[in-house]
Formats: sequence, C-alpha cells, structure tokens
Amino acid sequence: MNLINKQLNADAQENATASEAVEVPTATTNAPVAEAAPVAAAPAPVIETAHDDFDWSIDKRNVSHYAETERVKYDKVYDETFVQIEDGEIVKGSVVALTKTDVVVNIGFKSDGLVSLNEFRDVQGLKIGDDVEVMVVEKEDRGGNLNLSRKSARIYRAWERIVEVHKTGEVITGTVTSKTKGGLIVDVFGMETFLPGSQIDVKPVTDYDQFVGKTMEFKVVKINEAIKNAVVSHKALIESDIEAQRAEIMSKLEKGQVLEGVVKNITDFGAFMDLGGLDGLLYITDISWGRISHPSEVVKMDQKLQVVVLDFDDDKKRISLGLKQLTPHPWDVLPEGLAEGSVVKGKVVNIEDYGAFLEIQPGVEGLVHVSEITWANTPINAKEFFKLGDEYEAKVVTLDKDSRKMSLSIKQMSQDPWNTIETKFPEHSKHKGLVKNITPYGVFVELEPGIGGMIHISDLSWLKRFNHPTDYTKVGEQIDIIILSIDKENRKLQLGHKQLEEDPWNALEDTFAVGTTHEGTVTRKDDKGALVQLQYGLEGFAPNRHLNKEDGKQVQPDETAPFMVIEFDRNEKRIVLSHARIWEQQEADVKEAAKKEAKVDSDNTKKAVKNIQAKVEKATLGDLGALAEIKAKLKEGEEDK
Repeated sequence: MNLINKQLNADAQENATASEAVEVPTATTNAPVAEAAPVAAAPAPVIETAHDDFDWSIDKRNVSHYAETERVKYDKVYDETFVQIEDGEIVKGSVVALTKTDVVVNIGFKSDGLVSLNEFRDVQGLKIGDDVEVMVVEKEDRGGNLNLSRKSARIYRAWERIVEVHKTGEVITGTVTSKTKGGLIVDVFGMETFLPGSQIDVKPVTDYDQFVGKTMEFKVVKINEAIKNAVVSHKALIESDIEAQRAEIMSKLEKGQVLEGVVKNITDFGAFMDLGGLDGLLYITDISWGRISHPSEVVKMDQKLQVVVLDFDDDKKRISLGLKQLTPHPWDVLPEGLAEGSVVKGKVVNIEDYGAFLEIQPGVEGLVHVSEITWANTPINAKEFFKLGDEYEAKVVTLDKDSRKMSLSIKQMSQDPWNTIETKFPEHSKHKGLVKNITPYGVFVELEPGIGGMIHISDLSWLKRFNHPTDYTKVGEQIDIIILSIDKENRKLQLGHKQLEEDPWNALEDTFAVGTTHEGTVTRKDDKGALVQLQYGLEGFAPNRHLNKEDGKQVQPDETAPFMVIEFDRNEKRIVLSHARIWEQQEADVKEAAKKEAKVDSDNTKKAVKNIQAKVEKATLGDLGALAEIKAKLKEGEEDK
C-alpha cells in the first residue's frame, strides 16, 4: 500500500512540474480595464493545500481531453471500481505478499490490508494467490492503513455455526485444549467453548488432565448471545446412546425374562444393576430367601449375575429384578425329617415384643413365642432374652407348609418343673433367687429356669415403706426369699423376703408406746406431712400441723428433732409422731403446776381460819381485836403470795 501511495505522489509531482514548464495561453478581451475600486473589506484568506489547484483533466501538454460532464461520469466509474466495505464486515481476499511478520491481503479496496502471520498458524503452506476470509477491523486506522483480522472472521463464522448447531442439535467435533476451574476448554470451529466437569461423562470424573489434547464429539447445550459464550456436553451424547439402548431393551422386556447384569452400585435397600444400557433395581428382599441385613452380604461391586425381571414400568423406566426367584422356594423343598415334634436348630434373625424368629435354613423361619421360652409364668421380654445371631435348639410345635408357618418351643426341650414344684420348693422353704424384673408393685425372682415368683412390695421389709421396689433391690441381684404359697394350676409362687425374720413390731410396741419421746430425722416432706427416720430402722409419719416448733417455724428435711409418739398401730405397721405435742405438753404442765400450787395455798388459809373460829366460844372485845389482827396478817400473807 505504501508503494502505491509513493507512486501516486511521484506522478502528481511530475504533472505539476510539466504544467509549470508549458506556457499556458490566456484569453484576452477588448474591454477597458477598470480602475480598481476601493475594497470595503478584505476577503477571508484561503489556505491552499497541496495540489488543490491541480486539474487532473489536463495532460502534460496542458490540454484537456474531457468535458466537465465526461469527467464527472468517469470519476464515478473510477470510484465504483473499488469495493464498498464497512467496519466489522467479513470479506474474501487474496494473498498478494508475505513478510516475516505479516500477510498482505487484497480485498479489492483502495489499499491492501495487513494480517498478522500468527493468525495463519493453522494453515500449512500459505502462499501468494491463496484466498482467505478476513474481517474488516478498521477501514483506516491512525496510520491510514486498512486493518484486517482472520482470527476475528474465524470466531464470527464459528459462532454462527455454533448457534446453528445449537438449534438443530447436530453433533460436532472439538479438541480439548486445556483444563480450567470446574471443567475443560474445548476448541470448536476455532472458538473456545466450556465443557463442565459434570458434562464429561455419565460417571463422575475427577481426573480432567486425561482428556486434554483429545478430540471428542459434543453437543452444544447452552449459548449466551450477549458474551458469545457456549457450553458443550459429551455426556449428552452418551445419554442419548443409553436412551436408545434403553428404548430397545424396554421394547423387548417381559416379566419372568432372565437377563445378565453387572452390579454397579450397592445401597442399604438393594443393588443397582447395569443391564446393558438400562439400570434395574435388585431389592434387598429379592436377593435371598433368607434374611440379610445388607445386600453386600451376597452381592459385590462389578459382579455379573443372572437375574429375573419381576416387573417394569415403561413410563418411569423402572425395572424390578430378582435373584432368589431363580432358585426354588425353601419351603417347597423342606427336609423330609422336619415335622411336628422334631428338634431343630436355628439362628435368631428377628426379635419382636411377642417373640423371636429362628432361621432353620435360608428362607425357612419359625416363631418362638414368649410363652414358649420358659416354664415360668412370669412376664418375659423377648428383646432382653434373645440376641440377634444367637443359636438355639427348639422343638417344632406346629408346622403348616401351605401357609409357610412354623411355631417353635424352647421350654419343651426340658421337663415341666411345675410337675414336681411341691417337692423341690415346698411352702415355707427358704431359697436364693435372681431378680429378673421389677414392677411398681413387686419384684419377680427366678429360682431356677422356668420357676419363679413375685415378692410384693409390702413383703420386702417389716419396718420401711418403699415408693418403688428399686429403692430396695435391682435387676440382676441375688435376694433371699421364702415360699409363702404355691398356685400350681396358675403356675404362680408367692414369695416373701421380710418373713425371713420375726415381726419386730411386737417388740417395738413397748419401746414406742404412746407418749414416749424419741429423736428422729425428717427424710421427706410434703403438704400432708413428713416421714421421720427413727431408731432400729423404723419410720414414722408426722402430720403437717405436728411439725410446728415453739418459735412458729417447722421442722425441715434432714433436720433432727425430738418427736412424741401419739399413735402406734401394730397391725397396720404405723407410727404417728408429733414434735409440737412436746412443747405444747410442757406449757400445759407448767400451767397445771401453778394451778395446783394456788389451790393448796387457798386450802391452807381456809383451814387456819376454820381452826381459829372453832376455838372462840364467845366473842369479847379483846378477842375481837385479836381476831382482827389475825385476819390482817392472813390478808398480808395472801398479798405477799
């Protein structure tokens, strides 16, 4: 372009020199030359630029070849020989020259454009005469040059194609160029697109580096026109293939059909199997005829298995599979020797409140009801008696192959001990037992397996009253008992503990007689009164009003004070106490003593007066004076008192 401009400038200078050398004829007239009129104001000076006075229609000989109309016409034709372009327009051009850094491209404009050679790195063997597509960045930059870009043209064309394939859903090919945060960068049609990590494969991918440099197929799943950004997916292609495989498999599915699958995932509720593009669920209850706690006990990851189709849903694309259904049901092939009355061995596989299930063989279970655990008539908690996985021998009580039910008994493995209860555990005999259970009303004690009874809460102690039996003993402790009575028909024993000792209330009646005072400690208090701990382990009750002190306060818990026995009931084993009665009685005694003393003094005075009066036979003045003197002394004595 610079060469062209230089040539044009040289021609212009040559023409200008020629015109100066040739004498130009001037036109003359006969009109007189008028004197120059005075000029009112000087016109604005005209600044001339280079070649403004140059007439392009005059040749070197100073001869004009074209008329004005022709010159305008030919100028227009000349201008139309150039291509009309705008900034941002994509045009085709031809390579006219190559330098070390640039490519000169002729697009038919007034001047040629330059394109950086780096933008042709993908073109092998670029040479003069090759056609290329470029974008007009600027028709004229600051240096007056035509600015072109092949890269911008490629990106523009690439975006057009990406938008088109996004609409049509066409599969495209791209090359993974690098790894970025959250995914990969893919070159598609020369434009960078984003491949999220979640869209690489149907399986989770953690190593992104393995895909860099690979050429793969993709689908454009999202575009952003504003920022010219596109998101591609390889996973979408895989899912499309899988969906096609699923549709084909679903169209051929039938209930009862046996398929081969691979275990691809194991959960608590079952195993998912790949059936060749379609997933099916092998539920835990359909894995084995026997009970299993987790599918991993039977199946392993990537294991190939033959499974049967139990059910499927075309709409939801769900397939239910079974493994155990490929083998006969264990109840249909029971051993010949298994019958009522036979002894079997089983493992505890389930425990309920009403009993435990023993697995005799995989898929064959029997129930040991709580009533068949022991000969004892005491309540038994099956969840405390049995443990999962424990093995027991049991006798078959009932067997129903049609309904597939079996009842078992553990207690019938031994003789009924109640048949000889009177011999081994006669009434009034003493024994040691194990506390098996405690209720609010009593303690259940086992004397031996199958034999037990209850100690009522009132039979635990002669002296103490318990709110709950746990205040006296705990489950698992040994306790001494005495057999109070036997109910063989109902399999019940009435046991006692306090009866092992004589009733201390007979001896305590004199010690805690009504009116006696004893030291006691308040152990518990409520609105009705307080429990008071006395000596010999005895407890008494003090009503609320009998807890009052002389100062108006009350005896508090953990406080020790004297108490008076105001009631003793040997039959009911009850002692009623009073603290207030003590100081109230003392006040009453003081008042009574003062009253008695006053009465004695009054009686003595009356007796003295009576004696004097008896001695006086006749009244004389002297006697009257003596009598008056005696009365005065008696009066003074009374006043002194």
